[in-house]
Parts: sequence; C-alpha cells; structure tokens
Amino acid sequence: MKKIIKMREMKENQRGIIKKVSARGNMGRRIREMGLVPDVQIWVQGRAPLKDPVAIKLRDFTLTLRNQEADNILVEVEEPS
Repeated sequence: MKKIIKMREMKENQRGIIKKVSARGNMGRRIREMGLVPDVQIWVQGRAPLKDPVAIKLRDFTLTLRNQEADNILVEVEEPS
C-alpha cells in the first residue's frame, strides 16, 4: 500500500517518489534547483546523530537537507504489509 508522507518522516534506507514541493520563495526555488522535483525517485541513505540533516540519494548524487527543508517535500512511499 502506498502512502504520502513528508520527507522528514522517511526512515533510513527507505525509497520514495517526490510528489510535491510545497516550499515557496527562495527555499522553494533552491529545493527545485537541487533537482528535488515531482516524479524523482529518492533514497534516504542516513541521518546525522541528532536526526538533522538527512542524506538522500537522487539520480547519481548524494544531497543533504535540513529537516526544515525536508518538511516541505511530500513523498510517496511503500508501506510494509
């Protein structure tokens, strides 16, 4: 079963597909310029010890985002049965 959650809520090694970027203004522009746009597949590689930032893999590069940025990205993930 598929579910849409904020990127911040994803677990390590979880994969998903970006569905929406809700950030506006400079933050929204910066997120999109990094390649985080709808229909892109991402994979959460890990988190810092205090859970911020999160490291994600998309296309063929690794990117780190603060939780404040990850809250603005909605991702479709597969829920375990």
